[in-house]
Amino acid sequence: MALSYRARKRLSLLILVVGMPLYIVVAVTAVNLMGDAMGRPPVWLELLIYVALGVIWIIPFRAVFSGIGQVDPETETERKGPSV
Repeated sequence: MALSYRARKRLSLLILVVGMPLYIVVAVTAVNLMGDAMGRPPVWLELLIYVALGVIWIIPFRAVFSGIGQVDPETETERKGPSV
């Protein structure tokens, strides 16, 4: 089931406004709990963990975000109209 452009745009906005802040809270909490259990890692390793977590969250949502910045393809064909 393919999502329409409008549905993908709304879903991407929901993911960015609600999902991303929640993911950030979960990621920071997980790294802090890991630091409490094993001792705080060196700064470079902690930075590497945050960078990896920052890249990993987008992988499941690639299809949702692809083409969102472009013009709606359904209205593009209607705007052009017949060529003369």
